[in-house]
Amino acid sequence: MCGISGIFEFDQARTVDREVVHRMNESLRHRGPDDEGIYVDRGIGLGHRRLSIIDVAGGHQPISNEDGTVWVLLNGEIYNYPALSQDLRARGHRFATNSDTEAIVHLYEECGEDCFSQLRGMFAIAIWDSKRRRLLLARDRVGKKPLYYSVDHNRVIFGSELKAILAADGSPRTMDPLAVCDYFSLGYIPAPRTIYRGARKLLPAHYLVANAAGVREVQYWKLSFASIEDHAEEEWSEIVRERLSEATRIRLMSEVPLGAFLSGGVDSSSVVAMMSREMDRPVTTCSIAFPQQEYDESAFARQVATQFGTDHHEDTVEPRALEIIDKLVWHYDEPFADSSAIPTYYVSKMARQHVTVALGGDGGDENFAGYRRYLFDRRENQLRNLVPAPVRSAVFGPLGRWYPGLAWAPRVLRAKATFQSLARSPLEGYFNSISIFRPDEKSSLFTPEFQRSLADYDSMDVFRKYYDEADTTDPLSRIQYVDIKTYLPDDILTKVDRASMAVSLELRAPLLDHKLMETVAAMPSDLKLRGTTGKYIFKKSLEPLLPADILYRRKQGFAVPLDRWFRKEIKDVAYSAIMKSDDGILNRAYLCKIWKQHQSGSFDRSAYLWSVLMFRKWQETFRVQGIA
Repeated sequence: MCGISGIFEFDQARTVDREVVHRMNESLRHRGPDDEGIYVDRGIGLGHRRLSIIDVAGGHQPISNEDGTVWVLLNGEIYNYPALSQDLRARGHRFATNSDTEAIVHLYEECGEDCFSQLRGMFAIAIWDSKRRRLLLARDRVGKKPLYYSVDHNRVIFGSELKAILAADGSPRTMDPLAVCDYFSLGYIPAPRTIYRGARKLLPAHYLVANAAGVREVQYWKLSFASIEDHAEEEWSEIVRERLSEATRIRLMSEVPLGAFLSGGVDSSSVVAMMSREMDRPVTTCSIAFPQQEYDESAFARQVATQFGTDHHEDTVEPRALEIIDKLVWHYDEPFADSSAIPTYYVSKMARQHVTVALGGDGGDENFAGYRRYLFDRRENQLRNLVPAPVRSAVFGPLGRWYPGLAWAPRVLRAKATFQSLARSPLEGYFNSISIFRPDEKSSLFTPEFQRSLADYDSMDVFRKYYDEADTTDPLSRIQYVDIKTYLPDDILTKVDRASMAVSLELRAPLLDHKLMETVAAMPSDLKLRGTTGKYIFKKSLEPLLPADILYRRKQGFAVPLDRWFRKEIKDVAYSAIMKSDDGILNRAYLCKIWKQHQSGSFDRSAYLWSVLMFRKWQETFRVQGIA
């Protein structure tokens, strides 16, 4: 894994300062501590920080073709590069290394912009074509690897993290109010926005072309749910096992120590099971234990490790927010409110003591409908189908406002969020149910001045775009598509990328192999969510490999005790950080209200307070206050 950065000048007579590229590189040193590479020519500067995994001796970057007219930077791994290289050699291309990066150089020579659709892996790529005087930036299909860019009248600046763009002094530190609005709904900032007006995330499955005429973006892949295949359950189970086995096998290539995260959950256990079948030595597995039983899955991890005879390493961690918050804020660059970043960092740090590459189980919940919110959404849709929309709006809307004084309500309806969701359309209800600050709460959270700056902007429009874009009418599949385009890349994959890269650990995700994802998307949705069982067919496919108490136990999140922290361990520090800033964005009176509600124990406002705390700490770390 690596960090890439660079500058492209629209006026090719302009000179790129090598020292600026070096400064950008240095901001990414944690992503690639092993080596630095810089290439500077008329109108272009490319920088690379390397974590050496493949062709350790010869894989220095940037890498060029034979005559030095095409240069490439890669952050990631191309798993089908051996076959690509063999084919390209047969076509007459001469290779100077055995690296996957050089395969991209010659594939671009052969196929031009079509090269990205032929790559199987996780990647952020920059290609400089000096003959055509153009820069291409590309991101993998799901968004495992990040890529940010900034464009003004003079140049394009890009980097693996926002801090590389800031290091080039190429983007003013002005907050985007729409991004702030999105953040307090979702806990992350969905692409293509960033927290800054002047910077953007390149969307997954897209590439950007910059030349003297300007900049254009192209989508090269889209996950389709349109064509549903008809197979018996036994056939689907076999297909899933075969696809996961192949996806795991191709991710085992490495010249440095390789292992796996093992939580004891279905997803990570499935990956370890497949690795054990493919490797000729015990798998190195790494997990963390928590002193609090309600958060600890270590016994299940040990059970799986024992079953497969892994070389298992475990460390007991007492998560300490005060020791880690500032570090996480710096690494994530933007406000980021997923508190599971804390245990993800701890397990990454622990794993890095034993391996340089680890395989993880990310993607199982999105692909196979494992989140409980999918079950709740299905139940709400069933209720919506029983009650006409005007009646739902007239009845459930007021009930949502009057809650919690309705203890007599049936248990399935005994929640404010449920009432509010039932009064809305399926998409509006889903957005409402997963939001941190729900739409009706954000008018209280924001100051009147900031609210006016948003005009009529609605963060749900981010979801609506993908909901309408999905090529299916199946309600579950449409919601899965929304999550795969938003929550997966901008929360889950951002979380694991920054946490693992903070300790220079490469993390691979077999369950997010795009060929596996395409197979699962062609599966009927009732094989994913069957009754109350999420990941139904995935679990069925693993029954020959894993015991029932691993497959069918109640799902545990990778969580930390936020509710207790705000009442005890971080109470004073959090209160000071949350209340000290009067930036014209957040309403102090409302913050005081939710703080008192949490301290009294009448409500658990920990998710609210954590999102505000991480926003405040981001403002403090990057010295950004208010909307200019």
